[in-house]
Amino acid sequence: MSGTVKSSIERGIERRIEKRSRRGIFQAFLESAREAGGGAIAIVDGDGKKYTYRDLSRASFALSGPMSRMSARGETLGVLLPTGAAGTIALFALHASGRVPSMLNFSAGARNLKSACAAAQIKTIVTARKFVEIGGLHDLVDALGADHKIVYLEDLKASLTWRDKARAVAGPMTPTALSHVPHPDDTGVILFTSGTEGAPKGVVLSHANIIANAEQINSHVELLPSDRIFNPLPMFHCYGLTAGTMWPLLSGRQVALHPSPLQTKIIAKRIFETGSTILFATDTFLQQYMRASADGGMSSLRLAVCGAERVREETRQIANQRFSFEVLEGYGVTEGAPVLACNQPGAVRSGTIGKFLPAIDHRIAPVPGLNDAGKLLVRGPNIMKGYISEAEPGAIKPPRDGWHDTGDVVSIDADGYITIRGRMKRFAKIGGEMVSLTVVENCAAAVWPGMMHAAAILPDK
Repeated sequence: MSGTVKSSIERGIERRIEKRSRRGIFQAFLESAREAGGGAIAIVDGDGKKYTYRDLSRASFALSGPMSRMSARGETLGVLLPTGAAGTIALFALHASGRVPSMLNFSAGARNLKSACAAAQIKTIVTARKFVEIGGLHDLVDALGADHKIVYLEDLKASLTWRDKARAVAGPMTPTALSHVPHPDDTGVILFTSGTEGAPKGVVLSHANIIANAEQINSHVELLPSDRIFNPLPMFHCYGLTAGTMWPLLSGRQVALHPSPLQTKIIAKRIFETGSTILFATDTFLQQYMRASADGGMSSLRLAVCGAERVREETRQIANQRFSFEVLEGYGVTEGAPVLACNQPGAVRSGTIGKFLPAIDHRIAPVPGLNDAGKLLVRGPNIMKGYISEAEPGAIKPPRDGWHDTGDVVSIDADGYITIRGRMKRFAKIGGEMVSLTVVENCAAAVWPGMMHAAAILPDK
């Protein structure tokens, strides 16, 4: 089975997305800064400090100087930083200097991070002493420092020359002359999957992949002029990077960034203080934020967009009854930069992940034993360049014919709403029938809600 025939309006939207995605990420940000106005607030950081588009532009140009002096053009550098202005500036500075950022998961442990660095051929890792101190990451950084050069943002800032400072002022006015302009299909960022089904895989995303996904989100979810975004999700995760950070900045929107999604009480308070109207979260985190908030405390929100796990009906009811905002469930994969589908405001169909974003083609591959569902394959301008691995460092293996096999089993109704039925590896074939282990676990959870449950496949003669 394949996607439906597209209308002339849909094809027009796809052409616009394709055209606007043919830019570098930093160049797209600078264009957004010009449209929004240099004095417009771009980021409200975790400590409450506000950064304008001009602040971010100048800091990125300035930092690109020392980034250039310590590495070669085209080199990949690891970025070990939390969600915030510093991580965003580091990413833009690397782009401005023609380097490739790889956002590293500081919760993955030294062994996984060393594997990731080997796959991406990373020799230098950028972090911050303040972050290492607050996060208690001394042992991790020491372990990484045995094989890699560790560079601290505080030292880079102290090393700025008069030329760097002049570049900070002149850069936003003459960006083509003072920053690297990549080909849209050049690597824009390298991320790593969680490794839930084996060793983490490196996902290579181009500049066009990231920008296309931001444009797809823009075309799928209608924004209001007054919308402000709140993002507590990590930038080493594609959801927190593209949807939570890049999309607002490339759309000229103010985004409040928070360094950890685990600070539930602080986040609930900050949502209210920043007047945020759109929250990115998971179902579990959203439940925690609502429990930590006083009635009406999150009432500035009009939407919460949840991904990474199924949204429970209970979550929607609490959000609506206590705070009067709508919960949109979405779906994505790192390989898709990441958003593939999402419910839309005013058109939520509970139990589904909504409809595909524009410019995404899909195929449903048959699964023996399942008559009303199949394995989802996707193709589009947001689909990755390919995988890299420690076994073949730096060698990119692209998806066959541009199609990415998600490994997820889905069904799609007549209106285009998609339901996730499970993962291929989480089905058991019994007597010719495919049984979802997720459904088994959900049934057990309904009977014994106070317990945690897991279903597994075991051979039986």
